[in-house]
Amino acid sequence: MRGQGHAPRPSPFDLPVGSILVMADTQQVDTKAGWAERWAEYRLTRMAGRIDAFSKAHGGAEAQVAYLGERGARIVLVGEDGAWGDLVARSPEAARKAVEKSGITVHDDFDGEFAAKVETGPYEWSRMAGIQVGGPSNT
Repeated sequence: MRGQGHAPRPSPFDLPVGSILVMADTQQVDTKAGWAERWAEYRLTRMAGRIDAFSKAHGGAEAQVAYLGERGARIVLVGEDGAWGDLVARSPEAARKAVEKSGITVHDDFDGEFAAKVETGPYEWSRMAGIQVGGPSNT
């Protein structure tokens, strides 16, 4: 005998013969299952957070979702102070869900009273006119 404590001790549990094989036959959870859904939810939450941040920075906001074709959809945001910005979502459905999740008003069209809330400055006018009136070029 080599010393104390080196002798095999009986197990406190009575394991049935072949129990290790039974444990090996258990089903494993696929960690990749639902990955696409979780990623889509993450993008949706992130975009809603950006909309919320814009809304808080500008005293509230309203939105309009415009279809861009295969590229997705554009969310145009107009703040209560007249500032505006936009975001691009991968699909019109994702854009609508993000706007709904942020809790702001969504308009069907960008016209009338909604469009009148946008305040543009010299920078926007020079960019819209481009090189015709001496604004920055698009190239």
